[in-house]
Amino acid sequence: MTTTQLTADVSLSERAARRLRDIGQAEGRPVMLRVAVEGGGCSGFQYQFDLVDAPQDDDLRVERDGAAALVDVVSLPFLKGSEIDFVDELAGAEFRVRNPNAKSSCGCGVSFSI
Repeated sequence: MTTTQLTADVSLSERAARRLRDIGQAEGRPVMLRVAVEGGGCSGFQYQFDLVDAPQDDDLRVERDGAAALVDVVSLPFLKGSEIDFVDELAGAEFRVRNPNAKSSCGCGVSFSI
């Protein structure tokens, strides 16, 4: 699989796409959000978010309105059917994954179990 491959298994919300474009404009260069699933956290798995300039060889692209998120092929099965969103609440602003595969999650929403 290559970085030019798009995946319909994961979607990017309009709010997340807008936030990625805003970050890119503020930094004067396009940025992409890499989302990965790693072992750990209080529920077994946790999401890792990184802003990057370029994809890695095994990244799959999720695009919306000129913005892109990247998901590696190992994380994709854990994220199937998920939406990457951006929330701006009283407690803070952050990217968040709305994952239908998660059986439970911790209070902060970063850790989950399947």
